[in-house]
Amino acid sequence: MIVPIDRKDQTIRPHVRDPVATIADVARLAGVSRAVASRALSSSPRPVSADKRERVLHAAAQLGYKPNLLAQSLTTKTVNLVAVVVNHIHDLSDLDLFDRLLDAIQSIGKQVILIRIGSVEGVEDFLRNGVAYHVDAAVVFSDFADAATVRRMFRSDLVIMLNGLHDELSPIVIPDEAVGIVEAVADASAKGVRTASLLTGRSSSRVEQLRVGHYLEAFRRHGIELLQTVQGDYSYESGHAAATGLTGRNCADAIFCTSDAMAMGVLDVCRSDFPGNRPSRFRLYGFDNVSLTNFDAYPISSIGYDKSDYVRHIVGAISNPEVFMPGQPPVVILTRLISRLTA
Repeated sequence: MIVPIDRKDQTIRPHVRDPVATIADVARLAGVSRAVASRALSSSPRPVSADKRERVLHAAAQLGYKPNLLAQSLTTKTVNLVAVVVNHIHDLSDLDLFDRLLDAIQSIGKQVILIRIGSVEGVEDFLRNGVAYHVDAAVVFSDFADAATVRRMFRSDLVIMLNGLHDELSPIVIPDEAVGIVEAVADASAKGVRTASLLTGRSSSRVEQLRVGHYLEAFRRHGIELLQTVQGDYSYESGHAAATGLTGRNCADAIFCTSDAMAMGVLDVCRSDFPGNRPSRFRLYGFDNVSLTNFDAYPISSIGYDKSDYVRHIVGAISNPEVFMPGQPPVVILTRLISRLTA
């Protein structure tokens, strides 16, 4: 033990640390039971009156009390962690959505660990190296892992699948993209569009495969000829790179992009074709309805859905896992066309 020495009288006295406040101290000062104090300081669904909660919070602040998260996890058998599994976060639509999702997850008393898996090999490395995070739930955007694999990765039965690779044991929340795509193609057809080009994302994505299929069916239904399909990767850069080839001598009447970021890249290369942001040579449609499309610089007609409703269903599945029944049909969020100047 290190002890301070008083130079005046050379008396050796032990250094005594201030005692660490406990939940019992907080309860005593607030005038409540330990159980009530514990519930007031946690994300427990059991109710605590506003008056008692305020007294407990005030007492905790006064004593400098910090909850023991390990002890809480042993009591509740939860760790208050949610894994969000993604391919990448370079698409603007990801930023719009993840900000809402992280805020909503934190509002129920849990924190997020973000796991980036950019390939099938990344999943295999994760499993081969024995890396395992103990989490209460996993929310899966990445299309490189199916539900059974994710359950192995995180040793958790609560795996919420958003990538089309679900099974009967996993809750599913997914936008119905066909509705918005049909609206967008019908809008183009009504404006005289007879030919189209399609700028797509990654072909290995199950969600992208279904999305492209919806476009092809809508083109067929409205008698629109597809002149060419060019593959991008959802990014602004890939749209920018594809623009010249898409808008050459045989430019289609409309270009449909499967992400707004790619549509922004096309628009920036072809600004001369959009005087006052209005189409003079071809119409331009995006997908995702990112927040930037509400600004004057990128007024792109886009297909979107209610992201708040989407996040609400995801967080509901995390908060109330007992509600889900195996084999339950997906929760479907409708999409729609948001018309703007470029179309």
